[in-house]
Amino acid sequence: MAALAATKLADGLIDPKLVLAWLLNAIGAPGFLIGILVPVREAGSLLPQLALARHIERRRIRKPFWAGGSAIQGMAALGIAAAAIALPGTAAGWVILGLLAVLAVARAACSSSYKDILARTVPKGRRGSVSGTAGTIGAGGVLVFALCLGADILPRTTGSISVVIAFAGLLWIGAAFIFLRLDEPEADPDPDSDFQLEELVKPLQQDDEFRTYIGTRALMISTALAPPFLVMLGGQSSETGVANLGMLMLASSIAAITSSYIWGRFSDRSSRKTLMTSGALCAAVLGLAAALGGLGDNPISSWVLASLLFLAQLAYQGARAGRKTHLTDMDTHGHTSLYTALSNSMIGVLLLCGGAFGWLADAFGPALVLAVLASMAGAGAVLGARLSEVQDDPS
Repeated sequence: MAALAATKLADGLIDPKLVLAWLLNAIGAPGFLIGILVPVREAGSLLPQLALARHIERRRIRKPFWAGGSAIQGMAALGIAAAAIALPGTAAGWVILGLLAVLAVARAACSSSYKDILARTVPKGRRGSVSGTAGTIGAGGVLVFALCLGADILPRTTGSISVVIAFAGLLWIGAAFIFLRLDEPEADPDPDSDFQLEELVKPLQQDDEFRTYIGTRALMISTALAPPFLVMLGGQSSETGVANLGMLMLASSIAAITSSYIWGRFSDRSSRKTLMTSGALCAAVLGLAAALGGLGDNPISSWVLASLLFLAQLAYQGARAGRKTHLTDMDTHGHTSLYTALSNSMIGVLLLCGGAFGWLADAFGPALVLAVLASMAGAGAVLGARLSEVQDDPS
C-alpha cells in the first residue's frame, strides 16, 4: 500500500493532461507536441504489456519487474524536470516527449506484474481496499498540490513545477525500494509461455466471462475520455479557460479522495455491480452535460462545469476500481499476467482510436461527443450485468 500510494501521488504530480501540458506550453514547446502527450502516455503504458507478460510468467519472483519499472519512471521524471529547466522550448519538448515514452513503457512493466503479485500476496476481500486506500492517499497529496497552486503558495513557474516533477521522480524511486521488501510467495513459472497467436486468442475464444469483461471495459473507456470534452463546453468563457486548471485539479482530486476507498470496498463485494453503477452514473452525467451543451450558445458556468467534472471523475474511479478487482478475482486459469496484458493491449488500441473523438468535436461540437460517450457508458452498464459475481467464489 505504501509503494502504491507513492506511485499514485507521483502520477498525479506529473499528469500529462494537466501538468505536462502546462509545462510544455510555458516553455514554448510546439502545440502538436502538447497534443500527443496523452496518446504517448496511454499507448506506451498499455501496448507493450503482452511482450512483458511473456517474461513475467517465466519468473518465480516477479516483484523486480514492478520495482524496476517504478525506478525507471522515477529516473525519467527527473530527466523531464532537468530538460524543462536546462533546454530551450522545442528541444525540451522533444526530450520530454521521449522521456514520457520511456516512463510509459516502464509503467507497462508495473501494470503487467501488479495484479499477479497482488493476487498472490493479498487475499480476496482486501485487494480492492489496498488499491482504494492507496488511491485516496495519492489523491490527497495531489489535492494539496492543487490547493497550493490555487492559493499562490506554490508559484506557477517553470522552475517550481519542475521541482514538483523531480519530487515525483523521487517518489517512484522510493516506491521501488519499498516494493522490494514485499514478502512475495514464489509463483509456478511457465518457461514455455511464448504467447503465440493461438495462445493469445484462446481467452477470447474459450472464456465467455473474459469476452464480456473486455466488451464492458471497452465501453467504459468513455469515463476516461470524457473530461477534455467537458472542459470544451466552457471553452468560450474566459473564466473556464486557462484559469480553470486549478478547479479541474481540485475536482479530480476531491472525487478520488471521497470515492477511491468506497469504490474499492464496493468492488470487493461485487466488482460486477461496481461497473454497472459507475457506468450508469457516467451515462447520466455525460447525458446531462450534452443536453446543457446543446441548449444554446451561453457558456456553462465554472461551478456547473466543476460539478460535472467531479461527478464524471466519481464514475471514472468506480469503473477503474471495478475492472481492476474483477480481473484480479475472476478465474484466469493461472494466467493472470496474460489476461491483464491482453486486455490492456486491446484497450490501448481502442484508446488510440479514441483520438477520432477530437475530430468529431471540432466538426460538430463537444456536446455530440459527450452524447456518444454517454451512450457508450450506458451500454457498458447494461453489458456489465452479464458479468459473473466473481467475489462469490471463495478461491
